[in-house]
Amino acid sequence: MKVLITGGSGFIGANLSERLLGDGHEVFCMDNFYSSNKSNVEDLLSNQNFKLIEHDILNDLPEDVHAMDFDQIYHLACPASPPRYQKDHVYTLRVNFDGTLNMLNFAKDVAARSGKSPRFLFTSTSEVYGDPLEHPQSEEYRGNVNPNGIRSCYDEGKRVAESLVMNFYHAYGLDVKIVRIFNTYGPKMDADDGRVVSNFIIQALNGEDLTIYGDGKQTRSFQYIDDLLNGIISYMELDEDFPGPMNIGTPDEFTILDLAEKVLAVTGLGADLKFCSLPGDDPLQRCPNTALAKQKLGWEAKVPLDEGLKKTIDYFRSQVERQGK
Repeated sequence: MKVLITGGSGFIGANLSERLLGDGHEVFCMDNFYSSNKSNVEDLLSNQNFKLIEHDILNDLPEDVHAMDFDQIYHLACPASPPRYQKDHVYTLRVNFDGTLNMLNFAKDVAARSGKSPRFLFTSTSEVYGDPLEHPQSEEYRGNVNPNGIRSCYDEGKRVAESLVMNFYHAYGLDVKIVRIFNTYGPKMDADDGRVVSNFIIQALNGEDLTIYGDGKQTRSFQYIDDLLNGIISYMELDEDFPGPMNIGTPDEFTILDLAEKVLAVTGLGADLKFCSLPGDDPLQRCPNTALAKQKLGWEAKVPLDEGLKKTIDYFRSQVERQGK
């Protein structure tokens, strides 16, 4: 199949590109490197089935790309970590609305000329649930988001993008699927993106104190990248007319303090904990109800946190060693 991935050089996109190439697909990776690194896909450039397109989805697609008919479109493009999406709040909102609108219109054009809608998978986020009053969070829960808060450019941006996707589904019959991704970690994460797993690992490897925001008792569910890829690919390949949304995440819940202890245990390193004030609108609980994914896809997360952390720490340790040479 011919597959287009927006945000294809980001953490998830680069891993997805590698997986799809391994499955024999022709992959077109589109990215402007605003919050990603070209090095994530450099080892794929020699593959004749991989094409890298430098482009900002706020702009019209290049003519040669617009003329192509794709079987599948994975729309991942968006800054996803708080430091990155808060760097330019308006840009983040525009990527979610204008960028998603551009990609949906492109999918509609492909459907009009080919007679068949490309399957369009939009990666939303657990952040649409905000600081949830329901626990664990099911797809029916409408969330508790502060529309005026410091995180609203991302939270509300993803919510309005979901609305766009659903309206194109109802108005134009596009073949769409919405997945809500919960905390995911693994190789190819950006060491500087401000997410807790990469923060702890890099701090531990550098002999620094581990930074805890708040009291560390807030909870998260941490999903290894391979589990996420299995989930979103299975959903993309689901022939049932089911636009979602669908949670993809692990229901195993840990406090931030639990995670710090596990990182130190797996690295075999010692470190002190440094406590800082909790950022605004940071949710106190986050854990998915994944019954729908199990029912529709037969999917569930399988990689235990200790195992996934070891693989991720090995990746970052190799990066640190490479930079030290």
